[in-house]
Amino acid sequence: MRCTRLWHNARLATLAPRRPGLGEIDAGLLASTAGRIVYAGPQRDAPAFEPEERVDCEGRWITPGLVDCHTHLVHGGDRAHEFELRLGGATYEDIARSGGGILSTVAATRKANEEELIASALRRLDALIAEGITTIEVKSGYGLSLEHEAKQLRAARALATLRDVNVATTFLAAHALPPEAGGDWDSYIDRVCGEMIPALAREQLADAVDGFCESIAFSPAQIARVFDCAKAHGLPVKLHADQLSNLHGAALAARYGALSADHLEHSDEAGIAAMAGVGVTAVLLPGAFYFLRETRLPPVALLRAHHVPIAIATDCNPGTSPLTSPLLTMNLAATLFRLTVEECIAGMTREAARALGRLDDIGTLEAGKRCDLALWNIERPAELVYRLGFNPLHARVKDGR
Repeated sequence: MRCTRLWHNARLATLAPRRPGLGEIDAGLLASTAGRIVYAGPQRDAPAFEPEERVDCEGRWITPGLVDCHTHLVHGGDRAHEFELRLGGATYEDIARSGGGILSTVAATRKANEEELIASALRRLDALIAEGITTIEVKSGYGLSLEHEAKQLRAARALATLRDVNVATTFLAAHALPPEAGGDWDSYIDRVCGEMIPALAREQLADAVDGFCESIAFSPAQIARVFDCAKAHGLPVKLHADQLSNLHGAALAARYGALSADHLEHSDEAGIAAMAGVGVTAVLLPGAFYFLRETRLPPVALLRAHHVPIAIATDCNPGTSPLTSPLLTMNLAATLFRLTVEECIAGMTREAARALGRLDDIGTLEAGKRCDLALWNIERPAELVYRLGFNPLHARVKDGR
């Protein structure tokens, strides 16, 4: 059987659901044609391939390319000064209510042009790619007007033309109230639903719609309006849910069949059970938990008990998680949230792909999926979670290249 490229003498962590654990294969072989996997399994069971190119992996491990399913990668400026304020005792809520937080990034993002946003985002993206990321989600939410939200989303789309990476874009204008809204939250939601979502849907700039449902942000009723509008325009939804308080965001996400509910520190069992009932993926964000020095852990035991898929992500953003390391994210998820090695690696591959609605295309090493791979200089998969400040990536493969 002819194929474009053949990786042999490899150890595979396929993450295929039909295999136990990480789907580990000690003497494995992987073949691709036209950027798609045609075989990933034991070498002894493989067809007789005739490859155009043969790669000896010399016993290295191959995993699916890593997936970062929650980032705010495109933005202007930084918030290092707020980090200093928090070290002095200010809380996230204190900073937000005094006009800082998200609104300070909004001002910097509005001031930047599209080329400047792309240039700054590329530096962060390159750090993620260097640790094996092949797919990334990028949210807007720092423009808060049609002009500037579209600018952010166009910059995010441009990243995929400048780097060999899949980019999923998410519209997040329901992130904060812009200054010009004059404190009128409902009128701003009118603009999000009446102006922004229809225009961005026509331009096909967004793959999904998100919202920040929180006491310092938007109410469940306001988010429901956004989600109704998104659904009317054929866009799936996801939600920043129950990070700082329990407004029953997990249940709201479940009611709308969201792709994911993210954060979840304050979610209750009823909300987790509702997510399980309709297949909403939980996205845990240990970088934000660490950076904000939170103490309320997400309900991992409930997620496990109700068999809710658990993804993890960097939440790369300037204010609460300036994190550009998927490997460190896995370590933080293990040390802070007590996730297992299997949950961490699955959370940054298979379950992250599920959280983006792309599990049929990426996230596992299975025939028919994109040949997005990460090759690692490790003796066992646990090393990907165990080490701090060490990058064992040997090679990154995108669409078979």
